[in-house]
Amino acid sequence: MSTRTLLTTLFSTLALLSLSGCNAGTAPAAAGAAGNGGTSAPAPAASNGSGVKTPYTIVTTCGMVTDIVSIVAGDRANVSGLMGENVDPHMYKPTRNDQKTLLGADVVFYSGLMLEGRMGDTFIGVARTGKPVYAVTERIGESYLRQPPEFKGHWDPHVWMDITAWSQCVDVVAEALSDYDTSDADGYKQRAADYQVQLREMDEYIRKTIATISEDRRWLITAHDAFGYFSRAYKIPVKSAQGISTDSDAAIDDINRLVDFIVEKKISAIFVEVSVNPKNILAIIEGCKEQKWDVRIGGKLFSDAMGTPGTYAGTYLGMMDHNATTITRALGGEAPEAGKNGKLVPHPSAD
Repeated sequence: MSTRTLLTTLFSTLALLSLSGCNAGTAPAAAGAAGNGGTSAPAPAASNGSGVKTPYTIVTTCGMVTDIVSIVAGDRANVSGLMGENVDPHMYKPTRNDQKTLLGADVVFYSGLMLEGRMGDTFIGVARTGKPVYAVTERIGESYLRQPPEFKGHWDPHVWMDITAWSQCVDVVAEALSDYDTSDADGYKQRAADYQVQLREMDEYIRKTIATISEDRRWLITAHDAFGYFSRAYKIPVKSAQGISTDSDAAIDDINRLVDFIVEKKISAIFVEVSVNPKNILAIIEGCKEQKWDVRIGGKLFSDAMGTPGTYAGTYLGMMDHNATTITRALGGEAPEAGKNGKLVPHPSAD
């Protein structure tokens, strides 16, 4: 039995004890969400036809999950994200206060696929109390998931990097909240459907802009292997200094091989990640200089965390718009400076 199947079985069994049933799954957020690591404004509770007092409390983990859950929930719930700006979910260790917050929630959503690896025991403990706990990625089929050799035994958890996959998580959230708060089931489903229209439009924008980069320049070099699904979905090969998790250091040999590759392919720009220490990327730049090749930092990308809450880049759509636009422009492709929706602002220098 795989790790994923084992956890699925455990959570499904525990969730059967819950008043809201056992639909462990994935879900998206709606427009106007609280954003990465944010908390929607609290309001006084009121009863509704389903017996649920609104707004009820939802607690989430990383910003990408917080954003989609906030969108689908709308004003029916107060959504609070545990992980704020620039927080690396691979390395996040829950505090005693986090555990208290989770136990005080009515519903809990997390990404899953071992992204929040250090929180596994916490989720199990919360589920044992009878609260509904959902991994938003749970319904993404194993035939879709990546299992890179260096992460043997675990799936690549960065599925939000492919918008079509993350859109499936929106359906899970909508169904989970519809089951919990039946009186607004139609509202959850409508907000999810409206948001998925925006997701499809952004997906199309990314495909078109990445395709404008000439094939000889279309190489994405990043700090860690968070862009595998992005690479596959949007047809841009990717190489990284580090594996899927940031909970380890890149080997010197791996960095040297990447330096040789960049020099051989004459790659002009590589990228740092907002939530990852840039030391490996800086080492690669120095290694290239020693081989008489100047490669520059093409910009900062959002991988495991989004931008500042309350900003466009602090939403999932803004995060993906920023990444695609930054990559395309840095590698010689064609994309508007302010992105698809004209809302991007220059990100602080990577230097």
